[in-house]
Amino acid sequence: MNDDYGNNQNLDDAGQPEPENPEQLEPTMSPVKAALYGLILVFLLYQVGGSLLTLAIFGLDFENADINAVRLLTMCGQILLILAPALMLAKLVYENVSAVIRFKLPSLKEIAVFSAGMFILIPLMQNFLYIQNYLIHHLALHYESVASVKSVMDNLYKLITKTYLELLTATNAVELILIVFVVAIVPSICEEVFFRGFIQKSFELKSQPFIAAFITAAFFGLYHFNPYGLIALIILGTYFGFAAYMSNSIAVPIFLHFLNNAVAIAAFYFYGSDDFLETNIIEIEHVGEQFISFLILSSVFAIFIVFITNNYSRISSRRNTV
Repeated sequence: MNDDYGNNQNLDDAGQPEPENPEQLEPTMSPVKAALYGLILVFLLYQVGGSLLTLAIFGLDFENADINAVRLLTMCGQILLILAPALMLAKLVYENVSAVIRFKLPSLKEIAVFSAGMFILIPLMQNFLYIQNYLIHHLALHYESVASVKSVMDNLYKLITKTYLELLTATNAVELILIVFVVAIVPSICEEVFFRGFIQKSFELKSQPFIAAFITAAFFGLYHFNPYGLIALIILGTYFGFAAYMSNSIAVPIFLHFLNNAVAIAAFYFYGSDDFLETNIIEIEHVGEQFISFLILSSVFAIFIVFITNNYSRISSRRNTV
């Protein structure tokens, strides 16, 4: 994959490349500073402010709080503390919110092609997590420093997993619909508008697209506070960024993000139990299979990315501004 993703995502009627920023964005401050300020602001609002608000509403006895009330608070927090700041920052810094957030409709073919990539990437990431956690486990057996770090990671992960499992557990159809909204629909819209919209576009104005997508994905991964899933989240976020840049439409990464979360909901709903999110996978008899699968899927995914990069003019069609 080259740094400019082929520079072929926007073509005019004659098949010639359009300017990357035909709207001629004129930021009121440095785009990089705008992105960093935005990251700090949303972190303080959502992670710190949201935690304090949750504490104020439910108190210290959070475990006995009504789970549907927690879900509604989580959903409202995403909208008010992530989506709203993203839109306001885009307006304040760039004026042209539509251009910065990429409010354009993609073709169904674009959505289908990028979705196909997700069905390669999701099992690929499962292979990676299996191998990663196997290596961490065995390194911890031989090195005390690794064991200490792993102990901290385990405690943090257990805390995150416990909350996530409660959010995913449904007792009826109505509750399942609410879970889809809270875990799949709302986060995909709010987080993608912020990360692949305002943040990545800001970085793109001062760096190569791949670098902008990767930096954004790194912050995206850190934002989730998942110690075992950090690298997987960065890879996933980079693919979302690739899709956003190539399609020039925020709708594509929103759908991919929704698809990823919906698959997680469906898997938990059908398979259930804490094993769905287990990280301490150490069965040596399966490592070889996982590694071979990882190599095969990695090769297929690399070919897929090269194909999209080299053939996007045939995949895409002209898009209309929403």
